[in-house]
Amino acid sequence: MQVTIVCGIDERDEDTSRATLYNSVITISPQGTVQNCHRKLMPTNPERMVWGFGDASGIKIIDTPVGRGGSLVCWENYMPLARYAMFAQGIDIYIAPTYDSGDRWLRTSDLPADFPEVERLYPDEEEWINSGDSVIISPAGEIVAGPLRQETGLLLADIELSDVNAARRSLDIVGHYARPNIFSL
Repeated sequence: MQVTIVCGIDERDEDTSRATLYNSVITISPQGTVQNCHRKLMPTNPERMVWGFGDASGIKIIDTPVGRGGSLVCWENYMPLARYAMFAQGIDIYIAPTYDSGDRWLRTSDLPADFPEVERLYPDEEEWINSGDSVIISPAGEIVAGPLRQETGLLLADIELSDVNAARRSLDIVGHYARPNIFSL
């Protein structure tokens, strides 16, 4: 079986001070090599006090055994130009990890024993800190798996790349429908 992993991480910059943190998403190939690391472009709201600003070098599409995949982090998915950059590269599988209802499902009992003030902050050991809501959506906008809420588990769905091509023919927002002969950046 060939599995490509896309995973959100907190990344520490090893090239300079070893102090800057980035909210990142990595893509790992079936062979176990890191194919891409995208650092969040714009930390949202109070995140700016902790995480650094990423550059656009990680906004790239990766060929995987199941299609061309890519990812933006959390509120970057609201950034029209970041999404446009992904669509312009011919993305087939769009992954959108976010803490706002997504990839990090923690219960209080999942926190380390030495987490500061865990009992004061989270007195109920079975309380969900983030309730989840992972979901798989088809290119037509239909939910095909999930949402998975307040439970740990795995969502699976068959991917039909022909459905991606059909959606592009309907509304090609980066091709002819975008009118690149008129508009440019």
